[in-house]
Amino acid sequence: MRVASVPSTHVYVRHLRPPSGPSPFVHLPDPDPDHPSRSATTKWWPPVMLRPEWAATADFDVFHVQFGFDACSPEDLSRLVGVLRERGKPLVLTAHDLRNPHHPTRELHDEQLGVLVAAADAVITLTDGAAAEIARRWGREALVLPHPHVVELDTMARLRRRREASTSGEFRIGLHIKSLRQSMDPLPVLRVLDETIRDLPGAVLQVNGHHDVLDPDGARREPVIAQWLEQASAEGRVDLRVHDFLPDRDLWDYLAGLDLAVLPYRFGSHSGWLEACRDLGTTVLAPTCGYYADQGPVLSFGFDEARFDAASLADAVRHAYRTRPAHGASVDERRDQRIEVARAHDRLYRELLA
Repeated sequence: MRVASVPSTHVYVRHLRPPSGPSPFVHLPDPDPDHPSRSATTKWWPPVMLRPEWAATADFDVFHVQFGFDACSPEDLSRLVGVLRERGKPLVLTAHDLRNPHHPTRELHDEQLGVLVAAADAVITLTDGAAAEIARRWGREALVLPHPHVVELDTMARLRRRREASTSGEFRIGLHIKSLRQSMDPLPVLRVLDETIRDLPGAVLQVNGHHDVLDPDGARREPVIAQWLEQASAEGRVDLRVHDFLPDRDLWDYLAGLDLAVLPYRFGSHSGWLEACRDLGTTVLAPTCGYYADQGPVLSFGFDEARFDAASLADAVRHAYRTRPAHGASVDERRDQRIEVARAHDRLYRELLA
């Protein structure tokens, strides 16, 4: 089976195929947005596959939308759906985000989702909570399939061994602000973490962020956050790391060096970052918005668009410090899960084609 997956190069999509041996389906390579006749190696956005003219002539059996439809207007998506209907091609939607983490408001994403959810021959999502929201909002029953591992299995095994061999007495808490998605609101979280760890011997707060947000001449500098971090770093209260986008090897090394990863999100649905932490044995402290706690065992604190519960954040940090919970997934568990997820996609595609 030839699956037009939007996109195909994303790690989530790559890990929908079995970890070894032949795959029952293949993902078409992403066309290069600048040269649609060529396949892309790293650049796939804006996705060429979502253009109605591409879908009208390309050779595929199933069309599967994962990410990237925020590049299209609802009208464009309706035209795409019409082309797929004319050709008799099944449309599958995996609803990763029910609230787009890059959009300051939800209206546009709701319209885009409305077109795809209504038209899809099958809807997949990652958690029971998200499936319940889809049923409530659109009256569609979604197939729930868990997010497969993010970190490659051999890397997981190597970094797990390194963690087990570590004799460090510190407790390292990480908060990664990257380039500050719209969904992120790190400053209130940082203030509570800074205050809380003062009473926890050996606790270290590490904050990583990108140059564009934290440099004095950064193109997207956030002065309030940047100034707070600069002062906290100068006073030795924060281990501040400023860099550009980390390649996978460096990113996995960083996450595997944390005892607790804190997600500073006010809204969202699911998190690949959370899954990478689980791969590496790093406990996640996630907000109560979205369905992060449905993805796997995490610690939680109250945070959404309407409220921030500072006490629950401090309590969760102290609990993690005292108990050092092991909330990750083993290499064997992740391998088995990936095999089952691949089989479930194969079954679904074959049912739709039948």
